[in-house]
Amino acid sequence: MSFLSRLFARQADPRDRLKPLWHALVALSRQPRWYADLGVADTVAGRFDMVSTITSLALIRLEREDERGPEVTLLTELFIEDMDGQLRESGVGDVVVGKHVGKLMSAFGGRMGAYRDSLTASDDTALEEAVWRNVTLLEGASHAPLAAALRAQYERFLAIDAEAFAAGNLS
Repeated sequence: MSFLSRLFARQADPRDRLKPLWHALVALSRQPRWYADLGVADTVAGRFDMVSTITSLALIRLEREDERGPEVTLLTELFIEDMDGQLRESGVGDVVVGKHVGKLMSAFGGRMGAYRDSLTASDDTALEEAVWRNVTLLEGASHAPLAAALRAQYERFLAIDAEAFAAGNLS
């Protein structure tokens, strides 16, 4: 290989290997059961809540293994990239998109912290409170069933082999 071809060769994006996981998480967050059965509002806000919640569960799952630190960063970057694209697609201009992404990331970080803390608790009280504060529900919907479903989803994530999980095999 010549010097110039090595110099200008396109480097592989390290996030590419986590894209199947990202797409699986988005698909999981869009499952009708969250909205039809568990009362999450089927709105832009409700869908963001579910994508950020499911992504938080996945990141917390990855954090449990020290060697997965780079994957946590790369998956977070995929989340940011997707949110940036969604904002641009919905008409948010280049001048303010960064500010909106910053607000979304601040909200995401707070949610992730709340979920991380509540998933270590022995009962679902803290998780129910985190869901109540962070997920847009339909009028009259209870946060308790959603909290129980999220804990069960997190337990399913933990039961998946680390390599299979990072590859997006969530079943």
